[in-house]
Amino acid sequence: MTTISICPVCGGNEFSAFRSCTDYTVSRETFELVTCTTCGLTITNPQPDPENIGYYYQSENYISHSGKGTSLVGKTYLAVRRYTLGWKLNLINKLNPAATKKLLDYGCGTGEFISTCKQNGWQVTGVEPSDDVRTKAEALSNSPVLPNLSLVKDNDFTTITLWHVLEHVPDLNALLTQLRSILSENGTIFIAIPNHNSWEAQHYEQYWAGYDVPRHLWHFTQDTMKALLEKNELKLNRIIPMKLDAFYISMLSEKYKHNTNTILGIMKAFANGLKSNLLAKRNMEYSSLIYVVKK
Repeated sequence: MTTISICPVCGGNEFSAFRSCTDYTVSRETFELVTCTTCGLTITNPQPDPENIGYYYQSENYISHSGKGTSLVGKTYLAVRRYTLGWKLNLINKLNPAATKKLLDYGCGTGEFISTCKQNGWQVTGVEPSDDVRTKAEALSNSPVLPNLSLVKDNDFTTITLWHVLEHVPDLNALLTQLRSILSENGTIFIAIPNHNSWEAQHYEQYWAGYDVPRHLWHFTQDTMKALLEKNELKLNRIIPMKLDAFYISMLSEKYKHNTNTILGIMKAFANGLKSNLLAKRNMEYSSLIYVVKK
């Protein structure tokens, strides 16, 4: 395990206890979350070493790697993903209408998004560190999928996407520096991350599925994300909500809290997802947010 002693956002070295959370996906171990007293970034601390973190992804319940969904929650995730693939593509076409459609998807998982983009005329490159998952992505997309950024030769991507990936990355600043260096001058980075200031995060507390310890190493708010971008000389263009996430995350959270899925639990999850989205209209504190970023 690695203990974080310096905040990657502000360089602070004092932390306060936030809460304890359980890994409900793989290990059933308990992990501690702490908050930087200077900037407010919440951190899983200590967190697994990079060479050992792979163990915590080894479950068919981790659908973005397995590509399977056998439970009701899993089937719901796959159904929503089919819709959001097109929604994400439309979003990048609308907000970044580049003449050259060259896209890098960092943390591309099993390759559904790069496959969708390729089918719609984009030049695509995926980066995925997991060997098994990368093989699936290459087979699905028939496109290059690399294990790390150092193997990426292009330096003029018009679009770079990280769909719920940044919270998994051990070295935030190194990654953002690398991504900035390969982004074209007028290009755009789309970063989707959970928001633990959302209403359902407050409601479910330690059971909130958005914490997803220990795979999620960092837990952002709008303020800490803006500070991280500024530190890395990236400009925030706008923030886009991912409203469907509130329903899926609430379904998982209900399951974690009660250790089962019932019709009543699904109804509660739907009601809580709806409430979270309605309340977020006032302050943009949606369950997940996409940060649209420029150089």
